[in-house]
Amino acid sequence: MKKLMVLFLACLLVAVGSLAMAEGKDLLDQIRERGTIIIAMEGNWSPWTYHDENDVLTGLEVDIGNLIAEGLGVKAEFFEADWDAILAGVDSGRFDIACNGVGYTETRAEKYSFSTPYVYTHKVLLVREDNDSIKTVDDLAGKTTANSPSSTYAQIAEEHGASVTYISTLVEAITLLVQGRVDAILNAQVSIEDYMKQHPDAPLKVVQVLDGEPVAYPMRKSAETDTLVAAVNDILEKARQDGTLAAISEKYFGLDLTKAE
Repeated sequence: MKKLMVLFLACLLVAVGSLAMAEGKDLLDQIRERGTIIIAMEGNWSPWTYHDENDVLTGLEVDIGNLIAEGLGVKAEFFEADWDAILAGVDSGRFDIACNGVGYTETRAEKYSFSTPYVYTHKVLLVREDNDSIKTVDDLAGKTTANSPSSTYAQIAEEHGASVTYISTLVEAITLLVQGRVDAILNAQVSIEDYMKQHPDAPLKVVQVLDGEPVAYPMRKSAETDTLVAAVNDILEKARQDGTLAAISEKYFGLDLTKAE
């Protein structure tokens, strides 16, 4: 019911935005006129975006989302959605921007306008601690993994011959792995480390750390979004220069991941 209400409200805001566009206003104008920026995230992917012990939405993406909103002179309006609905919602105009640890790829850049990267993350290959047959992604041929559809993690697994079970959350993927229903999973190193910190007795082990990738904010690819992309980039650059981005990364990841090296 909550997600249905979220989608209803988002669609209502899209209708308002469409009317404004008809009056010749770009997306940044619309955002400032309505007084909010609509930010999509999963809300269940710690430490990026999750609910704390008081059920308050928090995480690195919430902090940076609020930073972006403040820089634009508006309030952040967060909408939680499944991963496979987030980019589709940006594409259709339901959401102004996705703040959800989205890895930048050339393929995605053909369809979306991205901000400059705000963090750089590594991916890891996780298996059960009694699994000695999978040591790298090259061993995934004929094996099974669990990941969100259209994620870079699922793409890597499929490229290496694995069969992917599509799920909505990291916890679902890890549950399938612990139960032996899949052979391995790929995910962000910081997310796996966060999970292992909270579940030190989980019978799991990391067998490979893959190259890092830039993480950036996707927005709809359109001439109407150009000023928004530029404004978000300015806000991120100021936060990078004054150390705010590094501080947020340290707060949630325990280390500064804002640099490529």
